[in-house]
Amino acid sequence: MTPADLADLLHATAAKVLVERGLDPTVLPDEVTVERPRNPEHGDYATNLAMKVAKKAGANPRDLAGWLADALTSADGVTSAEVAGPGFLNIRLAAAAQGTVLERVLAAGAAYGTSEALSGLKINLEFVSANPTGPVHLGGTRWAAVGDALGRVLLAQGAEVTREYYFNDHGAQIDRFAASLVAAATGQPTPENGYAGAYIGEIAEQIVAAHPDAPNLPEAARHELFRAEGVELMFTHIKQTLHDFGTDFDVYFNESSLFASGAVEAAVEQLKSSGDLYQKDGAWWIASSEYGDDQDRVVIKSDGNAAYIAGDIAYFQNKRKRGFDLCIYMLGADHHGYIGRLKAAAAAFGDDPATVEVLIGQMVNLVRDGQAVRMSKRAGTVVTLDDLVEAIGVDAARYALVRWSVNSSVDIDLNLWTSQKNENPVYYVQYAHARTASIGRNAAAFDYASVTPDLSQLTADEEGELIRTIGEYPRVVSSAASLREPHRVARYLEELAGAYHRFQTNAKLRVLPLGDEPVSPLNAARLVMVNATRQVLANGLALLGVSAPEQM
Repeated sequence: MTPADLADLLHATAAKVLVERGLDPTVLPDEVTVERPRNPEHGDYATNLAMKVAKKAGANPRDLAGWLADALTSADGVTSAEVAGPGFLNIRLAAAAQGTVLERVLAAGAAYGTSEALSGLKINLEFVSANPTGPVHLGGTRWAAVGDALGRVLLAQGAEVTREYYFNDHGAQIDRFAASLVAAATGQPTPENGYAGAYIGEIAEQIVAAHPDAPNLPEAARHELFRAEGVELMFTHIKQTLHDFGTDFDVYFNESSLFASGAVEAAVEQLKSSGDLYQKDGAWWIASSEYGDDQDRVVIKSDGNAAYIAGDIAYFQNKRKRGFDLCIYMLGADHHGYIGRLKAAAAAFGDDPATVEVLIGQMVNLVRDGQAVRMSKRAGTVVTLDDLVEAIGVDAARYALVRWSVNSSVDIDLNLWTSQKNENPVYYVQYAHARTASIGRNAAAFDYASVTPDLSQLTADEEGELIRTIGEYPRVVSSAASLREPHRVARYLEELAGAYHRFQTNAKLRVLPLGDEPVSPLNAARLVMVNATRQVLANGLALLGVSAPEQM
């Protein structure tokens, strides 16, 4: 019996009890919450259902909890139900009932934990979107890990997800990038506000190697050549770096296409026609404050050039025209203002602002021996994705970045994440998977196939804890998707690994027979539990884009 099964049983039981007592069953919520108590002595699961609905039903909470307890104790799979405090209900399940979770895991395999809860929802998930003027920095690297994991989690809940990279190839930063390349190719100092770092010289050398006459071209032609070639080379590097990191995109969208196609002009004219753009001081402003933004924003500057938000407005409209029901933007810590302006843009087009979600990621810092690591070998001024992977590897980098809520800053201790100790979270989880795989290999030497597992014998505290933790996985994935918080999967995996390690280190709870002992139904049941643990660990690691090693 999974937590979801128990919740359904509670709902049906409560409805029956209320009807029998002449009370209104419509006061029941659509979904009943059951949780694992912090103290195992309080039972396997607990619910506050009686306390939530008693007043509405016209009953005393403890009385209602008592009626529920009496009814539940006669249900299959429930061994006891006890009232606690003002109306909590503590429930214990029979071992055999709990054990059915293991059978479900093995039957579902890689599909365990998935659902169709978001089926029919078409989501555009935009993340990283770093300017093609340098390697992906740590902030973008965080989104590469978190965004990819979130995409996997949303897919696991049935959504149709398009991972999209917004290629910022239009504007002043690209001109500064081109000027920096020209300066490097001609032996001139880096221009003011230009880009430095060894990568600038490397790209300039590649351009000159392909076009020996490039440094001697007329200024305009030279600038355009270095701009076009440099952006292409830089973006090729970015895409390859992200691919090597395990993050790929379905769509690479060029910002410049919005201007070339006339989409920006068309969006601006539509907002002028609707009265949502107005003129002031020679510029065109969007009345975004009328739609919840903290201030109005300039869309067309007084010199006639489009402000950055003009592209954003046209880009949102483009996404909606492509049929996306929900547009999720994953932006850096300095982009808080975008929440209001993007939602306001949606409202100005007559859309529900809820079609826009903006997630803001906080800063990431690297620490070694207690000291911050601030410089890159190649980029010079910032630490990059390449630097992080070189320091701790892809698996540790992805796990370290996904493990925390994006609302919190992260300090990545390089010494911790390269250690092969239980204090290293990714090692702890991967080692648990490797241990389960080892037991599976060793079990091949015994005749498990001829023995029927007796799951009702899994009565040890460590076994019950492990089974109940396994049963929580679908709910964890569901909440990670609905809350847009893939870090919940990482923290759950550490909890599952801990439950498994506690089971495995109890010498009395043997999975494999000793010596010439035959395989017993209890041995077989424990092997089922170990195999189910391995499956769930593998499923969770896959959602994070982290490998599940068979040996370590």
